[in-house]
Amino acid sequence: MSMTFPIVMTPRQEASRYLRWFSPLLALILTVLTGGIIFAALGQDPFVALKTFFVAPLDSLRGWAEVGVKMTPLLLCAVGLVVCFRANVWNIGAEGQLVAGAIAGGAVALTCDSSMGPWFVVLVMLASALGGALWGAITALLRHKFHANEILVSLMLVYVAQFFLSWAVQGPTRDPMGFGFPQTAMFESGALLPILLEGTRLHACALLAVIAALGIWVLMDKMEIGMEFKISGMAPLAARYAGYRPGHLIWRSMLICGALAGLAGGIEAAGPLGQLTPTISPGYGFAAIIVAFVGRLTPLGCIPAAFIMALFYLGGELAQSRLGLPSSITGVYQGLLLFFILACDTMIFYHFKWVGFKKEAA
Repeated sequence: MSMTFPIVMTPRQEASRYLRWFSPLLALILTVLTGGIIFAALGQDPFVALKTFFVAPLDSLRGWAEVGVKMTPLLLCAVGLVVCFRANVWNIGAEGQLVAGAIAGGAVALTCDSSMGPWFVVLVMLASALGGALWGAITALLRHKFHANEILVSLMLVYVAQFFLSWAVQGPTRDPMGFGFPQTAMFESGALLPILLEGTRLHACALLAVIAALGIWVLMDKMEIGMEFKISGMAPLAARYAGYRPGHLIWRSMLICGALAGLAGGIEAAGPLGQLTPTISPGYGFAAIIVAFVGRLTPLGCIPAAFIMALFYLGGELAQSRLGLPSSITGVYQGLLLFFILACDTMIFYHFKWVGFKKEAA
């Protein structure tokens, strides 16, 4: 004899549209409250700690600029993931596509010399997008032709890309004048992104990320291909009956996502860093998954969600330097936000009923 679980989950006939959009805000509030409890448990004044985490990064123009710098790769990766997720292609390897794009763009940037003008950075960005798209194409090929699980394939390719980057910066592209550090030489000015605000690191591609989000919104909501992605994700059998080819949608979604993530990697290399290092990304590709879900899998919703996630990164850095908290506090907040957004969605889409403990025959 075995005992059944006392709570039964049944799907609601119709989930509230308003609650669906209120869910991210509720999840954020719960994350902040839980974070305050964690700060108190660590021996910190929760009000001072929360102010340091959420307010201090925005108390100057430089702080706002840094938020824009960190928003850029998050937003690019997130809107690419929206395309994949809406098409029911569960690509969680945007981090690997970002790294692949950084490698490709960095390889082109290292060929730049002082005689080349600022137009050269366009080639760097194109190479980055192409590198990310090709890395995403590997997952599409294995999913389409060999029916491999795209979750496992895309995740494993993340580590392949990271190890390849580590080999590259410690081997063929290492700066001979870099005192043995695993990094490339600094890029020439022609391969660097133009700065929007003097005295900050905010670059022109911050605007490009917003334009990309608007472009993906038009693609998904105003064009026929967007309808194909949505129908394929919601009702695969209906999509086949309508004449849509699932294989083509897998390729298109992975190439779009890979190109955007690769572009994000090239932006990081040619923007804030100005070179290739083994830690080109602090996990933007994985954090973008949370951004996509908090943004309700809509390109426009990803813009405020990317702002919140960028604030988490900056707040974590300030909490580490000013309060002596561990660097993992950023990951804690990211995990809390993901947990609460999923918990809120579960409450919205499912009805819980207590049925009590029952015995059933083995």
